[in-house]
Amino acid sequence: MKSLKKIIYSWVEQKFLGGFINFNSLSTIKSCRSKEQARQMFAKNNIPHAEGEIFYGPVKPFLFVKQYGFPVVIKPNVSGFSRGSHFPINSYTDLIKAILLVKIWWPSSVIEQYLEGKNYRVVVVKGKIMSVIRRYQPFVIGDARSTIGELIDKENKIRRRMKLDPVIHPIQKSFGIARFLKKKKLSFLSIPLKGQMIPLYNRISLAPGGIIETLDKESIHALNKELFLKILPFFDANILGIDAIFEKGIDIPYNHQDVIFLEVNSRPYLKMHDYPRYGEKQDLGKFYDVLNSLEIHQKGIF
Repeated sequence: MKSLKKIIYSWVEQKFLGGFINFNSLSTIKSCRSKEQARQMFAKNNIPHAEGEIFYGPVKPFLFVKQYGFPVVIKPNVSGFSRGSHFPINSYTDLIKAILLVKIWWPSSVIEQYLEGKNYRVVVVKGKIMSVIRRYQPFVIGDARSTIGELIDKENKIRRRMKLDPVIHPIQKSFGIARFLKKKKLSFLSIPLKGQMIPLYNRISLAPGGIIETLDKESIHALNKELFLKILPFFDANILGIDAIFEKGIDIPYNHQDVIFLEVNSRPYLKMHDYPRYGEKQDLGKFYDVLNSLEIHQKGIF
């Protein structure tokens, strides 16, 4: 049985984590598995977070919306890469759809307040900021001549030239993107204005063509940096990928804007930090040297 588990965990690492080994103990991994665990830890330690609840049936989401209002997000309590997440939800029709579809991924689900803002992943290692990225939903920029379909082709050509695939995926002219555009009264044949940014999907995940931008670590405001560094010991972790949304930006103090810390990732997908669409690729070698020198308890087990 142990040999079988080892084979399965090794396959998961190669398939979903780019072959990176685990740098946290089993107890740390368990403490980070669900969104609910992270939210409870944030609340206990006065970290800005969204109000949210676990639900199994449809009643709680409706009561939650009645209390807190729209917009909200619905997502599996355990998942990664934004799989099964639905946001922003602004109507009861979309709420019902999300309640049904989220159960495909996990029996227990989460409903939370949703914040429109800038989405960041900050990786913290042993009391230091390792890397900061901003994540975007797939988008194209209009030139007043090309259709959205043609702009997608041009963007994919740039991605191929930069050799970003398979980490930063090409943008597919999929039914999902067509449906998203239709809600905005657009199509693949629409011609955006010069400089107009056209979002193509609601999620920031990589599979539909999400975009990664690396940021200078010095761009983090000192108060925000303290907040990120403060979180690591709560989970007794060596490394965490911490996801947060800042209404105005990570360069502005968190107490001067709305901020929501979303979750922590004990096995962050570090490979995406090496393939930015925007920004410079960073040399993270010294951090890997520190991590590889650690003695990890039960590191081959989830």
